[in-house]
Amino acid sequence: MSARIHPTAFVHQDAQLADDVEVGPWAYIGPDCTVGAGSVIQMRATLEEHVHLAPGVTVGIGSVLGGRPQDLKFKGEVTTVEIGEGTTIREYVTINRGTSESMKTTVGKKCFLMSYVHLAHDCHLGDGVIISNGTQLAGHVKIDDRAIISGLCAVHQFAKIGRHCFIGGMSRVAKDIPPYVKAVGNPVKLYGLNSVGLSRSGFPDEVVAELKKAYRLFFRSDVNVSQAMERAPKELKPFPEVQALMAFVEESGRGIVI
Repeated sequence: MSARIHPTAFVHQDAQLADDVEVGPWAYIGPDCTVGAGSVIQMRATLEEHVHLAPGVTVGIGSVLGGRPQDLKFKGEVTTVEIGEGTTIREYVTINRGTSESMKTTVGKKCFLMSYVHLAHDCHLGDGVIISNGTQLAGHVKIDDRAIISGLCAVHQFAKIGRHCFIGGMSRVAKDIPPYVKAVGNPVKLYGLNSVGLSRSGFPDEVVAELKKAYRLFFRSDVNVSQAMERAPKELKPFPEVQALMAFVEESGRGIVI
């Protein structure tokens, strides 16, 4: 099956498209772009340059991927945007290329970015991440697997968002959000474990129960984080998920939301 490229679309001679790619009216695919099998570039979407799409990616109407970083330190380095297999990018999403900090901006497999989402330079999203309409990520934000961010949120540069957490709409995220929790607000605060999300993802009951104990120890007890880290090995079962929560807290650069 040959690629279906609308006659009004522009595809640069240096771009590489799989045989079954679909490119809609007035779309633009620039130099050093690769588009994997089964991908769809919808009407007026733009891949500016150095954009690499894995198979099965959909880029929605009017979206712009691979634009120059909005960073005054950028000196024109060859940096990339990389999108994982099966990811859906809806209308008018913007994803900027990386800077010399990490040389790329990446989105994992089977992510869902809804309309008007913005990913600034050097953002890195894991697999299965969902970001709702109008949410804006500043540079160097990292989001781990299966996190969900509701609409109209703003995430500060260098913030980290842990796996399987849920952030409510219109939140301002200025610090790191631990994995497995719920958070919402301006300023953002924690509101318990993301029990519904963990159940839907198939977490065993005993793991959820231990994560609840960890949540109470770290975020709802009368001890500080350093003291909680000392007590945790004695009071919590060493499930991998508990270990991941402890490691996230210990390695936080911006400080943990509580």
